[in-house]
Amino acid sequence: MSFVEVGKPQPGVTLITLNRPERMNAMAFDVMIPFREALEAVSADNTTRVVVVTGAGGAFCAGADLEDPGMFPNINDLTMSTIALRAMEILDDVIGAIRKMHQPVIAAVNGPAIGGGFCLALVCDIRIASEKAFFRAAGINNGLTSAELGISYLLPRAIGSSRAFDIMLSGRDVDAAEAERTGLVSKVVTPDALLDECYALARRIIGFSRPGIELTKRMIWAGLESGSLKAHMDHEGIAQLYVRLTTQNFEEAVRARKEKRPPNFAD
Repeated sequence: MSFVEVGKPQPGVTLITLNRPERMNAMAFDVMIPFREALEAVSADNTTRVVVVTGAGGAFCAGADLEDPGMFPNINDLTMSTIALRAMEILDDVIGAIRKMHQPVIAAVNGPAIGGGFCLALVCDIRIASEKAFFRAAGINNGLTSAELGISYLLPRAIGSSRAFDIMLSGRDVDAAEAERTGLVSKVVTPDALLDECYALARRIIGFSRPGIELTKRMIWAGLESGSLKAHMDHEGIAQLYVRLTTQNFEEAVRARKEKRPPNFAD
């Protein structure tokens, strides 16, 4: 049985599914290592224009597997302290792999997204949730810190600092309705409609220019990390000029509007 399934449900769309439903798709290393490898392979697949990430069964991802964390390679002769560092590096690499993907990544949050699973959803570019979804920064509930895998960076930027403090310090559940109201997710739909909603958004994105989409994704992330408005505007200007001067996309958009047809961006 594969703990990570990769499929192409529609042209240009790749669906990556965490497939350990009996453990709520928890982040055991024998799940996360193939997940990272799948992310890297799909990012390099030029037939993929949009990626959808979800979980099998009734959960998105339950975070750390507290009963069976699994094993990872190359730990011979290491002390427990170093093994712990290497373990966190593997999980950090998963977050980094999603962040670096060439394609927009949509999280189809079908159920609980807890602890590290909350972080997985947050690092995706877009989040669409089922009515059955909920989010929990669970570290604080386990006597640890809720700050892990980038959540203390990502969550305040997604919903504001006050709400992030509330959620991370209280360890409470955020249901789908609150997630939509606060901007944590862009839309909430019925469970049966979740993947179709993600695919419909993917088809719209695929209709646009490949470099236009990729650079827009880069610019949004760069804006979240930028030190100043002026620096970021310079960055945006270079990206806009790059697409404008190296493609005929703008001219094609003008022609298509005049001819009352969808544009065909050949980049």
